[in-house]
Amino acid sequence: MYHHSASATIPAAGSAGAGLLDPAVADSKDAIVFQRCTWCGTAMYHRLLCPVCQGSELRTERSEGAGTVRHSTVVHRNTPAARNVSLIEMAEGFVVRGRVMGPPVGIHSGDRVRLSTTKDPVRGEPVFQLIDEPYRAWT
Repeated sequence: MYHHSASATIPAAGSAGAGLLDPAVADSKDAIVFQRCTWCGTAMYHRLLCPVCQGSELRTERSEGAGTVRHSTVVHRNTPAARNVSLIEMAEGFVVRGRVMGPPVGIHSGDRVRLSTTKDPVRGEPVFQLIDEPYRAWT
């Protein structure tokens, strides 16, 4: 299979080589950084190759921090108290695994969230907070 960048010696602007995060942008303490394929424009979270076109020319971008809960589950193992593990679809189009602050049973698919801190100090996952009302009436 022919890959047009095989003969290129200069990486694309904003990329740090073959799929690596740009250190200048990745050092950000207040945002999630992600990659965008320069070929097809697909956004992804920490990949070496684009999952759509398999391109290796990825540029690092900074996320605004807003997203939507796509899936949330309550986990009871390896922890003294229950915690949630959620898949968050960010406004830029990539999905990241993280934790949403609040009671684990109060997090639902479709809830809007915003980045609270970039990393959980124990697990290293991004931590989000609910944008809308944090508690719903029981339905």
